[in-house]
Amino acid sequence: MAILIDRVPFLQRGLLPLGTLISALPIVGIAPIMVMWFGFDWPSKAAVVTVMTFFPMLVNCNAGLASSSQIDRDLMSTYAASYGTTLRKLRVPAALPFIFNGLKINTTLALVGAIVAEFFGTPIVGMGFRINAEVGRMNIDMVWATIAVAALTGSVLYGGIVLAERRVTFWHPSFRRRAR
Repeated sequence: MAILIDRVPFLQRGLLPLGTLISALPIVGIAPIMVMWFGFDWPSKAAVVTVMTFFPMLVNCNAGLASSSQIDRDLMSTYAASYGTTLRKLRVPAALPFIFNGLKINTTLALVGAIVAEFFGTPIVGMGFRINAEVGRMNIDMVWATIAVAALTGSVLYGGIVLAERRVTFWHPSFRRRAR
């Protein structure tokens, strides 16, 4: 989608403001609506997670594609490189730090979105259901345990993305500087 927005300026002027509007919607408000539309099964959770994560990732990818310098793009043009070649050899590598930044943001957003969707739309399973049920029983120890498991899961996912980022973008100045 970011490449399409990069190629079509109309989409950049129209879709990104729409994305900002959708990203500003409170998830607590739209999760019950998604559950009503998609049912109690996994599609409603996937819809909530998609709404929460799609536009932050799109904005990061779009910013990453625009991050290569004009002189580098002019050099590729001087070599008569096609859009695809410029994209593959210059713009996507320059966008990788932005893409990984979006992935790191979205690991926590996806977890929160799934828990909120389960809170509103799962009758018998899931962390959101467990938190909701145990608060009703005044079993605060179980609530904190569930929150701790969610925090640990989010930290492990975040750490996995960081490790992948270091392996893929080892050449980036932010990582080379730390290695000294």
